[in-house]
Amino acid sequence: MLLPKSFHFLFFTFFLVLNLSAQNKGKVVSIKKIIFEIEQQHQVSFNYTEDNISGLEIMPPKKTFSLQQKLDYLSKNTNLSFENIGNQFINIYKKEKEFPTICGYVFSSSDKKPIENANISLLNKTQTATDVKGYFEIKKGDKNIILSAHVGYITKRIAANSQDVENCLQIVLEPEVTELHEIKANAILASGISKNKDGSLEIKPKKFGILPGLIEPDALQTMQQIPGVNSIDESVSSINVRGGTHDQNLFLWNGIRMYQTGHFFGLISVFNPNLAHTISIYKNGSSAFYGESVSSVVAISSTPETAEKNSFSAGINMINADVYAKYNVSKKSYIEISARKSITDFVETPTYKEYFNKVFQNTTITDFSDKQNVNYKSDKKFGFYDATLKFAQKIGNKDQLILDLITIKDNLEVFQSATVYDMNKSENNVLRQQNYGGNLSWKRNWNSFNTTKINVYNSAYELLANQKNSLGNQIVIQENTVNNNGINLENNHIINSKFSFNDGYQFNEIGITNLEEVTNPDFYRKVKDVLRTHALIAEGKYNDTISRIYFKAGMRINYIEKFKKYIAEPRIQFSCGINKNLNLELLGELKSQNVQQIIELQKDYFGIEKRRWIVSNNSTIPIQKSRQLSLNLFYKKGDWLLDIENFYKKVTGITTSSQGFQNQLEFVRTTGDYEIWGSEMLIQKKMNHFLTWLSYTYNHNNYHFSNYEYPSFPNNFELMHTVSWAAIYEKNNFKIALGTKWSTGRPKTPPDNSQIDNSNPVLVYKKPNSANVHIFSQVNLSSTYKWETANGIQYKLGVSILNILNRKNEISEYYRISSLTNSIEEVETFSLQRTPNLSFRISF
Repeated sequence: MLLPKSFHFLFFTFFLVLNLSAQNKGKVVSIKKIIFEIEQQHQVSFNYTEDNISGLEIMPPKKTFSLQQKLDYLSKNTNLSFENIGNQFINIYKKEKEFPTICGYVFSSSDKKPIENANISLLNKTQTATDVKGYFEIKKGDKNIILSAHVGYITKRIAANSQDVENCLQIVLEPEVTELHEIKANAILASGISKNKDGSLEIKPKKFGILPGLIEPDALQTMQQIPGVNSIDESVSSINVRGGTHDQNLFLWNGIRMYQTGHFFGLISVFNPNLAHTISIYKNGSSAFYGESVSSVVAISSTPETAEKNSFSAGINMINADVYAKYNVSKKSYIEISARKSITDFVETPTYKEYFNKVFQNTTITDFSDKQNVNYKSDKKFGFYDATLKFAQKIGNKDQLILDLITIKDNLEVFQSATVYDMNKSENNVLRQQNYGGNLSWKRNWNSFNTTKINVYNSAYELLANQKNSLGNQIVIQENTVNNNGINLENNHIINSKFSFNDGYQFNEIGITNLEEVTNPDFYRKVKDVLRTHALIAEGKYNDTISRIYFKAGMRINYIEKFKKYIAEPRIQFSCGINKNLNLELLGELKSQNVQQIIELQKDYFGIEKRRWIVSNNSTIPIQKSRQLSLNLFYKKGDWLLDIENFYKKVTGITTSSQGFQNQLEFVRTTGDYEIWGSEMLIQKKMNHFLTWLSYTYNHNNYHFSNYEYPSFPNNFELMHTVSWAAIYEKNNFKIALGTKWSTGRPKTPPDNSQIDNSNPVLVYKKPNSANVHIFSQVNLSSTYKWETANGIQYKLGVSILNILNRKNEISEYYRISSLTNSIEEVETFSLQRTPNLSFRISF
């Protein structure tokens, strides 16, 4: 009986325990109780706040679980996080709100390659970065706006939707090309003039301050203030850079080569000073894209760097009047015009009279009057004008078309009559000089890294002289014309933020005609030469602003069709910042040119503009070649600036007829070279509104004509020592500048009087350029004042005085046999006397 009763009891107890166990397993308890049991069982201590666990109940974990398994169980079934510190202390936190994960890939649009270390972030500040494959994962937030950013790329903003949780995003970033503006030493010589890393000087006419003797930002007058740049005869048509002749300089206006650079036969620049936006001047180390010159490069661009508002201005001075207007036709196009004309048709100002006397001294015009006896009469008409037109049109977001046109003209008519030895003599002289050109350029930005520019250009030049002589009924016509056209292709490639590469092709065709026609006796000669050249260009640039290293190297390979000749022209520019104040610069170049100006007779074109353009024939008129190297040390600290440059330059292939000899070599035709070395120094100090600078140039310049009896002697354009000083004050709208220029005289060749028979004189000279004319010294002053009315109209008044001390400076000297006295006479040419000028301008 006991067995069954015991069995029944045990059976009943078993099921009761199962029932109790099942009821306990399904019962939830407070989290606080579970924590207490875990502390007792595993000898740990929990740290928490009552707010985090208050009212929270769950079914307890199995007692057989390990500590970590229990913590994972609690974390999974609650909104709490458990931080286990050494199996001794456990911190309890509330979980952040959980969101699904978003994945994606980031690529570059330029090469389709993945971008590593791109920053991926949400607006809630959650961030991550891409791996080497451009892959990332980030938890989705409340505001699902993803920002993807990387240095060198435009930040992209993406709105992620629910589908992006399952499928990875594909994010493509566009490169961001940021033009790193070079750190320039502003206010070199004057405000608006700065120095670039490539060694060039840059002039911003619209920001130009003031220089002694200048009241307008005349490009060619301004560049004569630069150490190493001079004009032997004060003419912008005779600018000599480190010993080179004027024709060895390359003057470009919006890509068009200009063969005429001066109005009033050199006293005024043909480039309207109120038009240009940027003027770049290279004495050495020019880009390989500049060809056809063995001396400097002057590149003038009237295309603004940024969009500008409509504007209009008009001005007048004691030589000319001008107008300028810019009108935005639409948001993507504008038209810009300028025009300038002399006022000499209406009034002869004191400035005009001084200019006229300077230009026409010792020419056939004044020779006529010098030989007068009685009843001399003269009627002269002189005038000039220039005009430009620009039209720019953007097409879409990647293309731009620009059309540039320019026309320049100088015209002189002089009628002279006199009674000489009871004979009536008269001459009617006409001299016309003009240059016109056009350039059509197309620029396309393929993407942020690649740009192509193509321009087609034409430049035409004419110099015409027509002389009618009543005595002998003779007509003399002389004409020199140039027609230059070509096409340029340039590609720019930005490899990365430090390195860029340019390549291109240029085709150039130049035809030059020289005509001489004489009646009674009859003579006619017309010679036309055409030369076509091709050039391949490659150029690389490395610019590291952090290490302050700038390196640019280029190669230009010219092929001349007519001579079947290749000429390689390497260029180099290297700049290294030794520290933040001191910079070392090395520049070098090899260049060539196929055209030059020569003088056949000093009285050609009335002796006023006696130079004519000719083309090289690769024999008696060689291709001119130059090589130049310079080392520059540039120091700037605070308001002090010091610039010292040493250079060496050699030009081969020059002819005696291109150097303007007026001694025993005037009729000698031979070829040779010149070699020049020297130093240029500029020291400058700025003090509040006051700026002062002092420059010094030393040149040692010699000719080498191996086939001549004197194989070596000083260059005609040697100014061994030149010193310039200026003091400039600028405050608000008032500017004033005082300056002086001093130089040793240019070389001259005196006659050897010991070998001249006075009864029958024939000029016999000493060694060429064995003496010098007198020292040149000049003091100049200029001042401007600008004010603006309430309605935005600006007015500007300017005054200048050249040679305020009225010093009589001799700029050249030569000798000739007088037909009247049959004796040797000395002919001297002098610079401008005291010359005032006054200007007024209105703009809005």
